[in-house]
Amino acid sequence: MTEASPARVEAAVRPPRNQWWDVWDQFKTHRGALVGLVIFGAILFAILAGPFLWRLDPTYVDPNPVNMLKLRNQGPSLAHPFGTDQLGRDMLARIMAGGRVSIAVGLTAMALSIFLGTLIGVVAGFFKRMDGLLMSMTDLFLSLPLLPLLLLMVTLFREPLSQALGTETGIFLLIVTAIGVTSWMHTARIVRGEVLTLKEREYVLAARSIGTPSRRLVLRHILPNVMSPIMVSATLGIANAIITESALSFLGLGFPPDFPTWGRILFDAIDQMQLYPLRVILPGVAISLTVLSVNYIGDGLRDALDPRIRGR
Repeated sequence: MTEASPARVEAAVRPPRNQWWDVWDQFKTHRGALVGLVIFGAILFAILAGPFLWRLDPTYVDPNPVNMLKLRNQGPSLAHPFGTDQLGRDMLARIMAGGRVSIAVGLTAMALSIFLGTLIGVVAGFFKRMDGLLMSMTDLFLSLPLLPLLLLMVTLFREPLSQALGTETGIFLLIVTAIGVTSWMHTARIVRGEVLTLKEREYVLAARSIGTPSRRLVLRHILPNVMSPIMVSATLGIANAIITESALSFLGLGFPPDFPTWGRILFDAIDQMQLYPLRVILPGVAISLTVLSVNYIGDGLRDALDPRIRGR
């Protein structure tokens, strides 16, 4: 018997490589996704660590009318790198504070949307008797005009929630809920299609044949295998939620004037856009870069999580 070479012995005893390293290797080949990841990471660092480095209050207005008149509508300077707004508030501090709110809304609304879409998609795909009802409800929501529906929800529940929970908390929960309950439909349809395919696979049929309950089948065999499209849908859902929140704030139906978001900053600057275009450009660029970087990250994840592409 020939003695095995050291290389073969090492390969035989080496533990199997984690599949997430394969995902990362494929993700790195997508240049747009890498650039998007760097840009999104820089934006997160700026809005989270920036206030510790730049300590000006984004809502501070000088109580002295003379000083306020001197500070208002200033251009970029060492004291105010992005200038000031019509009330003398520092634009750099407002951009960073607005980013925290906008991205928090995007992440929270995305989590709610993904939870609802995954739940409805899995139930509709796995339980045949629920499929018709849930997909009819999904089609109904898809047929609704979402922007008027959002405007109606905000108009009806803005005051009651503000009085019950406080202005900031009430409006935050209202906007997150409104965006989340009107954006789960595409995730539900994607997850349902994946579940319809997975439940006919051999390992699922084998588990069903030995009496595995439906709840365990879903949690152990179905749900882990639909995580790839869910993760991709989550990244794209963040971008959609940020744009929707910015649109609501731009229309004046979002957060109050003293609670900055990127959309609210745009709304406050639109009246003097021709005189001070920088106050419109800055939040617009922040929204565009965030949405574009998240979309590219989603494209990279879609390619990296697809086993048909990952092996190339």
